[in-house]
Amino acid sequence: MKLSVEDLPRHLAKGLAPLYVIHGEALLLSIEAADTIREAARAAGYDEREVLIVEQGFKWSELRNSAQSLSLFSSRKLVELRIPTGKPGVEGAQAIQDYCGQLNSDTVTVVTLPKLDKTGQNSKWFTALAEHGVVIATEGIALNALPEWIAGRLQRQGQSADMDTLRFLAERVEGNLLAAFQEIQKLALLFPAGALSFEQVKDAVMDVARYDVFKLSEAMLAGDAARYARILDGLRAEGEATVLILWALAEDIRALAKVSRAMQGGGNMASALRDARVWGVRQKLVERAVRRFKPVIAERALRQAAHIDKVIKGLHNGDVWSELLQLGVRCARVGAA
Repeated sequence: MKLSVEDLPRHLAKGLAPLYVIHGEALLLSIEAADTIREAARAAGYDEREVLIVEQGFKWSELRNSAQSLSLFSSRKLVELRIPTGKPGVEGAQAIQDYCGQLNSDTVTVVTLPKLDKTGQNSKWFTALAEHGVVIATEGIALNALPEWIAGRLQRQGQSADMDTLRFLAERVEGNLLAAFQEIQKLALLFPAGALSFEQVKDAVMDVARYDVFKLSEAMLAGDAARYARILDGLRAEGEATVLILWALAEDIRALAKVSRAMQGGGNMASALRDARVWGVRQKLVERAVRRFKPVIAERALRQAAHIDKVIKGLHNGDVWSELLQLGVRCARVGAA
């Protein structure tokens, strides 16, 4: 069964399925879809929750055991299986197929994947997931459709804007849903419910004094450790979500790793940037940063980012803000004299 993100709440109102599969390139929509399922599961009495992240050293027996073991205080359980690479490997592929054949109503499983290519979607393990579960594809919103999407989000918070204003906002965020989400939230904080004028929206989104996660990532790529630390302090003071900060940093570090590997293998910079989906103003920043980064350094930074993700989720101990500072400053100082 396939569902759109918009249809998910109506589906959940009728009851939970034992298996959900979320995949696609729109991270914001994936996060929201998982949150919606999580909330519905909690309301339905699935009080126990276990998060499994498939990374190096992951034991697939944990997936089988998680569904079979319930705590003494819960009769229902939510299992979240996250596969960041979208490639479970041979053992994982078989484990997933076996798991799909043993689903039960006491356990709701949510499998989260990135965007899969045709090979991935035609694989036996994904086919098993699709046959036994509800598949939610979180595709990106095309730039020409983004104004309508923004209008819908504004409507949720009791606000509206004319089409010229919506187009301006869509172009300003360059099609980035997370950036659009930030700006929409800001408009709710700055202005009351009702119609927004073009000047109000323009003044709000052009306010360069406000710290944001994308300027933070720019400082890291540019090698400006002092600016990075200053912006991070500002984000902390404004109460910015650490998961959003980490996402922005990890996306650029992941792009650095991919471009760096391509260049080390004798690739072409323009092709490498395109394959890593680096567009717009980020191209020059990533291109300059790649000259400082070796693949091994970028991979090390990604491992640190994965550790921070676990700290945010409460799986590891640590000070999230201190960890974010160390990550960005180390990346900014790579190659410094």
